[in-house]
Parts: sequence; C-alpha cells; structure tokens
Amino acid sequence: MSLFAIGDIHGCYDKLKKLFEIIPLKKNDEIIFLGDYIDRGPDSKKVIDFILELKSIRGDKVICLKGNHEKMFLDFLKGENIDVFFANGGQETIKSYSVSGHFHLPSEHLDFFNSLKLYYETKDYLFVHAGIAPNKALSAQDEEDLLWIRSEFIYSDIKIGKKVIFGHTPSRNYLPYFDKDKIGIDTGAVYGGFLTAIKLPEEEIFQI
Repeated sequence: MSLFAIGDIHGCYDKLKKLFEIIPLKKNDEIIFLGDYIDRGPDSKKVIDFILELKSIRGDKVICLKGNHEKMFLDFLKGENIDVFFANGGQETIKSYSVSGHFHLPSEHLDFFNSLKLYYETKDYLFVHAGIAPNKALSAQDEEDLLWIRSEFIYSDIKIGKKVIFGHTPSRNYLPYFDKDKIGIDTGAVYGGFLTAIKLPEEEIFQI
C-alpha cells in the first residue's frame, strides 16, 4: 500500500482533475488531502464535489485535513471574521457556491467542512496542513499552529520520530520543499505554479 498526499488546491479544479489522471493509484492506496481546497481559485465547489465523489468510491482510504482557509470559511458561516475571509480570496468561494446570484452551500458540503481532521498519523509520517509548533507534544498543539504556522516550524528540527508532510507555505520555485524531517508540497497551484502529489514511501513527485 502506498500513500499519496496532495497539496493546496485552492479552487483549481482543472489541475486536480488532471492530477488524478497521472497518479498511479491502486485499490488500497490512501489519499491524504492537506487542506486549503477553497478560496482564490475559481472552482471551490467543483473541488469539493470531486473529493466527495472520491470519498464515495474509496471510503476511508480518503483522508481530508483542515486548512486555514476552511477555518476562515467556517468562521464566515458563523458570522465571524468576515473581513479576514474576504481578504484571503473568499469572494471566489462565494461565487462558486452561488446560484442565480444567491449563495447556497449544500448540506453535504457543510458536513464535509465540519468533518475535517487537524492531522493524520501513520507509523512513519505525520500529515498536517501548516506544520507543528517545535518542542511541543502533538497532543498539546494548538489549532492555530496546525493551520497557520510557517517559518518557526519549517526551519526547526522536528524530533518526533516521523517525517512531517505539510502544505500551506508555497515554495518559491514551485518545487516541493525537502528537509531531513519534513516535506512541503504547496507548490503554488493557484499562483501559476503546480498542484503536487507525493507518493510515499518512495517520495515520488507528480505535478500538474
């Protein structure tokens, strides 16, 4: 069994669809999405439809993590931090969920957003959207760090006995970030870069 982790999609449905045409999935392989499915790109709703269809086919072999953009969207739906949501590309999400000029979020999509995990562990890997706070047990991590942390995590030694696979921080050259204890796979899909998947344990990269 292999693991496939997929970086930040940000409404780039066309890239997501094409990525799944090139990754060599087998029946029992697991797929871990690292969050940030929505905002900035044009097709947030189509992205969620695609993932829900994938989950209906592959069941618990599809693991979906929460990103900071899903957190901002859920806050927006509760009437909180509305300006923050729109300042970070939320308008594109609202457009994608609008029918005849009216915002409509299907109940199964709301259930999806509410079901997202903060992290996922296997024997050898920790999957998380942004990273983890150094020198703090996983059980003591704050949601804020798991969804938002950047350089404090990336440039620290993470001694947890597992390699951390993360997204959130776009790489400058649109190539994955490799370190001895972490791999970053946000390669700027919505900024003209690539949507990236990594196959583990081989660490084979697939990009569109």
